[in-house]
Amino acid sequence: MPTPTIVPNPHFNAEQESQVLRNAMKGLGTDEKTIITCVSGMNNAQRQEVIIKYKSMFGRDLVKDIKSELSGDFENSVVALFMTPAEFDAKCLKSAIFGLGTKDKVLCEIMASRNNEEIRAIKDAYKKLTKNELEKDIKGDTSGDYERLLVSLCQGHREETPADPALAAAEAQKLYEAGEKSVGTDESTFNHIIATRSYSQLQATFREYKKITGHDFLMAIGKEFSGNVKDGLSSIVMMAYDPHMYFAQLLHKSMAGAGTDEDRLIRVVVSRSEIDLGDIKDSFKSAYGKPLSNWIKDDCGGDFRRMLLAIVGC
Repeated sequence: MPTPTIVPNPHFNAEQESQVLRNAMKGLGTDEKTIITCVSGMNNAQRQEVIIKYKSMFGRDLVKDIKSELSGDFENSVVALFMTPAEFDAKCLKSAIFGLGTKDKVLCEIMASRNNEEIRAIKDAYKKLTKNELEKDIKGDTSGDYERLLVSLCQGHREETPADPALAAAEAQKLYEAGEKSVGTDESTFNHIIATRSYSQLQATFREYKKITGHDFLMAIGKEFSGNVKDGLSSIVMMAYDPHMYFAQLLHKSMAGAGTDEDRLIRVVVSRSEIDLGDIKDSFKSAYGKPLSNWIKDDCGGDFRRMLLAIVGC
């Protein structure tokens, strides 16, 4: 079973939590530590209840109050926690598509890692947020094989069937013949199989592929593709192989080297906190030798650091 770091508060009381948050923000100054403790001590469904109760009690919009009292990455992380998962993903996709230049890594990350139900909820939230269809905006902002991959993922129709060994062997051979065995690449074969088969089916296919070629399927992607479509296909392959390591790698990339990608850090930590962030922490430590919390302590500061550590569960 996946291990979340944020779970429902068994002693939750929406009225009490609303009062705590109001007290932390009214008057001179803001009690940031109380906000961190309160917000990280309940799950998303409970936060949605607090949003409603807060307005009923005080005639005020909780998220607007948070935005007026907090700032920077700390504000962004707290606001993200008060959005539903679909709303948060839709907001991130909107920023990626409508911002200055398409942030393709955001598109790859979200579209490749969400399940069918999540994709359908994201499309609804995106339309509510932008008045546009997500697929239409993706088509308007991308092109070629990359566009076709994202449009396929946008359908939210990945198979959810158990692995079929015979199909795995046959499709491993198809992928080999469509790529490494041939001059040129039959991109449509890769798109069809990788965008539609269940993760368990893909795992079986990749095992068969290694029997044929002697090497990992990710190596084949690296040989046959480049640019954004390579990143998108690689994201799906990693999600099939080991989703916890995939997100651990994203977290590492957000903090390694000069500077920090705070948006990605918030996105991964918040979006996985109620799913499998505990498992991602284990994979992170296994891969990079230090706990995720240590990296956050070294790379972030102030209330933003305290908020992230509270979500991560330190």
